[in-house]
Amino acid sequence: MKFTKMHGLGNDYVYVETFRQSAPSDPGALAVAVSDRHFGVGADGLILIMPSELADARMRMFNADGSEGEMCGNGVRCVAKFLYDHGLARKDQVTVETGRGVLVLDLEISGGKARRVRVDMAPPVLISAQIPTTLAGDPPIDVPIDLGGQSIPVTAVSMGNPHAVAFVDDVTTFPLELLGPRMENHPAFPRRVNAHVVDVVGRGEVRMRTWERGSGITLACGTGACAVCVAGVLTGRTDRRILAHLPGGDLELEWPADDASVFMTGPATEVFEGEWPSA
Repeated sequence: MKFTKMHGLGNDYVYVETFRQSAPSDPGALAVAVSDRHFGVGADGLILIMPSELADARMRMFNADGSEGEMCGNGVRCVAKFLYDHGLARKDQVTVETGRGVLVLDLEISGGKARRVRVDMAPPVLISAQIPTTLAGDPPIDVPIDLGGQSIPVTAVSMGNPHAVAFVDDVTTFPLELLGPRMENHPAFPRRVNAHVVDVVGRGEVRMRTWERGSGITLACGTGACAVCVAGVLTGRTDRRILAHLPGGDLELEWPADDASVFMTGPATEVFEGEWPSA
C-alpha cells in the first residue's frame, strides 16, 4: 500500500489515496499501526483520499487511537495539495467531501506545487445539542467545568467536530498534559471533545495549544483554530479576523459575520512517500 506523509503546521498524517489502489480493509487498525512513532510511520492519524460523487475527492480521517473523526482542518488542506500536486485535480480551486459536508478550497500555487490553502470551513455549529454538549447555552460561553477539583470556564463550538476553548493567562505554563485528557473526556461532552487553551496577545492575535480528541497534544489543529476564532468573537476578546500562533506555526482565521463561514488559510507540506507492507 502506497502512502504519503504530509503535515499542516506539524499536524501530521499518513495519507492513502484510493483512486488508484484499494482502500484498506480496516482503516481504524491501520491508523493505530502507522501512527506509532516508534514502530510505525509516525503520525497524528490516518487520512484516506477517496473518490467522491459529490466533489473532487472524499476525505476520511482516523485519529491515532483508531477512532474516526468528522473533520480535520490541517488535514483537508493537505488533501487539496495532494489532489493538485499528484494530478488528481489540477486546478486552483478544489472541493472535498468531508464529515462536515463538501468544502471549497482555494490553492496558492508556486513552482508547480500547492503551497498554501484557503478553506471555506462552513459556519460554526452553535446549538449545544448539535455540538454536542450538555453545558448550558446556545452556545455555552465561558461556562465553568470541573476538572478534578480545578474549575475552568470553556466556550463550546463545533466546526463539524466538537471543541472546548478555554482562555488562560499563559498557554506555555498551562498543564495541558494533565488537564487535556480530563477536558477531552469530561461528561459534558458525550462524543468527547478537542480541548484548546488560548491566551490573547491582542484583538487580532492569539496563542493556542491543543489536546486533540483521540490523539493527545498536537502541534496544530485547524478546526480548533477556527473554533478559537469563533470563541474569541463570542466572548468579546478578539476581532473577527485573527492570526493564531500554534506550536507548529501560524494560521490566518476570519469569521466575517455570525451567520457566515469561517475561513482558514495556512500551509500544506509533503514530507515523503513510502509503501506500507500490508493494509
